[in-house]
Amino acid sequence: MAGKPKTIVTQKLEASCPTHSRTDVITRDVETVIDEPVERGGTNLGLAPTETLVAALLGCTNTILNKVAHSHDVDVAALSLNVDAQFDRRGVVLSEEVEVPYPEMKLYINLTTSADDAQIEKVKIDLPRFCPVSKVIRHSGTELEEIWTITRP
Repeated sequence: MAGKPKTIVTQKLEASCPTHSRTDVITRDVETVIDEPVERGGTNLGLAPTETLVAALLGCTNTILNKVAHSHDVDVAALSLNVDAQFDRRGVVLSEEVEVPYPEMKLYINLTTSADDAQIEKVKIDLPRFCPVSKVIRHSGTELEEIWTITRP
């Protein structure tokens, strides 16, 4: 008999910082680079820290949307995501503290499915309930709008 799964886990990540803008991150057996573009003094080997945050929203949306869809018997024939994130740079250029660095994000969800409107509505309701990255973003004060385009095969 399997034990009860843990509800709280500790995520451990390590980073080395070979330059002022490059951060080499390791977790599990995965390595990634966070870096700034050349025009901001980086080497452009990875996403900038702020881009990494927005990319995490895309990755989490993909994962949780597919899980939620499965739980409601909604097929995901195809999915693509885009985000337009309004970023207030005053904080990162040290000119002024910014309480909400991302005042607004528009998350475009392009779903191809044969599911009916009632099934899709369940997915739309559950996605923000269960996506931890979108929860953190919303609770930071960012207005996060989901814009859905549904295509049927």
